[in-house]
Amino acid sequence: MTTRLSVNLNAVALLRNRRDLPWPSVTHLGRMALEAGAYGLTVHPRPDERHVRFSDLPELRALIDDAFPEAEFNVEGYPSEDFLALVEANQPEQVTLVPDDPNQATSDHGWDFSGQGNFLRDCVQRLKDGGMRVSLFCDPDAGEAGIAAARATGTDRVELFTGPYGACHDNAAEAERQIAILGETADAARAAGLGVNAGHDLTVANLPALVARVPDLAEVSIGHGLTADALEFGMAGAVTRFLGALTERPS
Repeated sequence: MTTRLSVNLNAVALLRNRRDLPWPSVTHLGRMALEAGAYGLTVHPRPDERHVRFSDLPELRALIDDAFPEAEFNVEGYPSEDFLALVEANQPEQVTLVPDDPNQATSDHGWDFSGQGNFLRDCVQRLKDGGMRVSLFCDPDAGEAGIAAARATGTDRVELFTGPYGACHDNAAEAERQIAILGETADAARAAGLGVNAGHDLTVANLPALVARVPDLAEVSIGHGLTADALEFGMAGAVTRFLGALTERPS
């Protein structure tokens, strides 16, 4: 199974928003990513629109529909009524629900599936009734109990939060430990019949070991690391590098 790459465009939007100018264009960079072989595009529109704006979503939806009909649009966010209405209006193929406070700089933890299961169940069912696949942000150490509670919400997939693994870029022993934790939760998800995505602080350097441990990983959503690479290699070059990392095996 080849893990698919979804390019998160939030960092591109954040750079654009530093000035009241239309560049860099989120849609244009999204087109470049898809032309280079990315399977999909991801955005996380926050309530204050500090990076991706609500107005970006219909433009990206149109880009995929008109030029890349086999690609997927993935929209992340906390399932407020406003967010649910936004995704219903733009019909992404996948909605990834995250437990973020509006003031968080970035996603940094998964759902409490047991404590918030009833709330999530209603949101998941609403989105699935609208024809969208649902993925729920999941702590790396959720384990069998957490996965069982996630499955009870009706979700299609979980997205493993890989932040603790990404933070081990200079500590090989800790990286190995974090890979083992992620792998155990991925195994539990597979056994429960759930698909597994992953995202947060993934890089060309740390992807091969993750994919080796979770070979049926369906999708990775990557923004910061890929955008940083694009400053050096260009968007097409960065996508090519990450696609290569998804098929490389650690030595």
